[in-house]
Amino acid sequence: MMLDTVTRQPIIETDRLLLRPPRRSDAGLLELFSGNERVARATRSIPYPLPPGAAEAFIARCSSDERTEDVWILDGSKSGLSEVVGAMGLERMDRDQSEISYWVAPAFWNSGLASESVRAIIAANPQGCRTLFASVFQDNPASARVVTKEGFAYIGDAEAFSVARSATVPTWTYLLKLD
Repeated sequence: MMLDTVTRQPIIETDRLLLRPPRRSDAGLLELFSGNERVARATRSIPYPLPPGAAEAFIARCSSDERTEDVWILDGSKSGLSEVVGAMGLERMDRDQSEISYWVAPAFWNSGLASESVRAIIAANPQGCRTLFASVFQDNPASARVVTKEGFAYIGDAEAFSVARSATVPTWTYLLKLD
């Protein structure tokens, strides 16, 4: 497995994708896809509308030595797809735990790319965690199917704030034990 020289994150390869840290050249496609209202509303942290410079600021945060989340771009170029088809993050928590999050551009929904990416992150376990969590908005059952298909178990309901919605939204919480 190769390591990115800037972030020291592993570069993870799947059948159709290369999961790699964001780079400055991704800014335009990140802005295009994450600026889509359907994508932003399915996340906690992406604002809608996306303000100018948000993609560039995101990329800078992803390479910071003080970051608490490792982020991978879902790069489909090896399969003739877009260089950016989505993004995946692993937020470090305490006690060898991390929370996984992801989004895929609408043009690639229902293609299996989210499941393929989640499966690859689980197999690589790049943060060496023993437990993974996932939180999904209850009005996004497709994302719930992705994590349950990859072995996550439902552990309860909660709420999370969505920047795009400017509201607290009900969530389902899932857990996957890796040890």
